[in-house]
Amino acid sequence: MNLDHVFVCGHPALDFAATLRARRSTRFEMFVTPERLNAWYLESGLVDTITPGGDDDVREAIAVREAIYRLVTDRRLGEGFDPQALDAVNAAARKTPVTPQLTASGRLTEATPEQALATVARQAVELLSGPDVPLMKECGNPECTRVYIDRSRGMRRQWCGMESCGNKIKAAAYRARKKSAPAVTAR
Repeated sequence: MNLDHVFVCGHPALDFAATLRARRSTRFEMFVTPERLNAWYLESGLVDTITPGGDDDVREAIAVREAIYRLVTDRRLGEGFDPQALDAVNAAARKTPVTPQLTASGRLTEATPEQALATVARQAVELLSGPDVPLMKECGNPECTRVYIDRSRGMRRQWCGMESCGNKIKAAAYRARKKSAPAVTAR
């Protein structure tokens, strides 16, 4: 399984929720260490620098991530929000978020893991209370459980990303068609 963090969902809170991959099958955890969690915060562009975190930061991030995923699923399926998930996301969102600073060389965003998590929780609140809710779709790859924002014309996008899932599905379908097609003989 690829250890690179992927940002294909069209929203940071959805990309964060997607860090537990293949939820319905193999379940692959991306946040296995405080370093991997901090790498996500850096690679997402949320922060420029982050203080080293600990195992508690990972446990808290996973708890908030799972709450975000639950709320996204509830909203996508048109169901009421799970009260415990709602409490977890709101509690994280109430904490001090990342605060950008202006420096002589431009913008600098330094944070602690707790501030970065508060910012992700706030982004989830904005997403789940905003205009993009009807655009949320789950990837068409049965192995993938990413939810993404579909901004395609006619809302016809089927996969979280072509590189991650679309090409795999299309290649598998092509191979299946080739296998079942009768062989054409030359005369």
